[in-house]
Amino acid sequence: MFHDLLGYDPANGLAIILLAGAAVFAFSLGVLALLAAVANPLRRRLGRLGGGEEEAAPSRAAGLAQLLHPVSRYIVPTKEAERSKVDRALVHAGLRSASALPIFYASKTLFMVAAPVLVLIASPFFPRVTTTRLLLIAGAAAFLGALLPGIWLDRRVLKRQRALRIAFPDALDLLVVCVEAGLGLAPALQRVADDLAVSHPELGSELALVNAEMRVGVERAQALKNLAYRTGLDDIKGLVALLVQTMRFGTGVADALRVYSEEFRDKRMQAAEEQAALIGTKMIFPLVTCLFPSFFLVMVGPALVRLAVVFQNFHK
Repeated sequence: MFHDLLGYDPANGLAIILLAGAAVFAFSLGVLALLAAVANPLRRRLGRLGGGEEEAAPSRAAGLAQLLHPVSRYIVPTKEAERSKVDRALVHAGLRSASALPIFYASKTLFMVAAPVLVLIASPFFPRVTTTRLLLIAGAAAFLGALLPGIWLDRRVLKRQRALRIAFPDALDLLVVCVEAGLGLAPALQRVADDLAVSHPELGSELALVNAEMRVGVERAQALKNLAYRTGLDDIKGLVALLVQTMRFGTGVADALRVYSEEFRDKRMQAAEEQAALIGTKMIFPLVTCLFPSFFLVMVGPALVRLAVVFQNFHK
């Protein structure tokens, strides 16, 4: 298939094989480094203790980012809006390391280059595919490879936000109990973070990070705003706005949390009632596609058979 483009030359074929092998090798190293950076047990332990910052020991992700530093200017976009959008998504996904952004774009570039190379490597197994169609498939593979890291990141963000949303009602109830028992805001957050470390580790680590930031000197309002930014949930943003307003005007934290907890319960009940009201509409599609055809077959089928018999006898 490459005869039309390159001509029959063993040197060209050997060069293509060597380039394809080098691309696959680089792709494998990049995937292994990315998986090691995400699933590193030391990083998870540090995340539970101090909020996920890798200051205690250099990680593989930091080492990979150091290797990618010379080429980061070419793979990372220059537009500040796009970088901010991806960086926000990485933070919402729980990837708060400074090396997360260059590693993400490096993996995106790697997938975009490796996907068409894999298509070209597999081309000898499909000799009937023309060169033009092969190039189109390689271009589509490159486009799909560029989309895969973004799809993975979006799914990770949705998964983490779903876990935070599920854990938030329990955390809010525990926070109300701790504050009403006489604890301050910082000790209450630490107690809630310790209680949620097993059942809901995502939200527990976020609350522990808030308390750690306040201990090192970050203002309480700024630490709470950082929590809202890292999670990206409207419920937590509302709680943070309420706590900041309470600290600004000097009102009681326990009363404000009790009022917000009651409003949040009402909001959850309204959301549940809304989902229950949509059940009738959602059931239309499975009824139409699955139940009604069998119903019409049972009810109308015998009549159609009798009509067929009558018309057959009529023609005779």
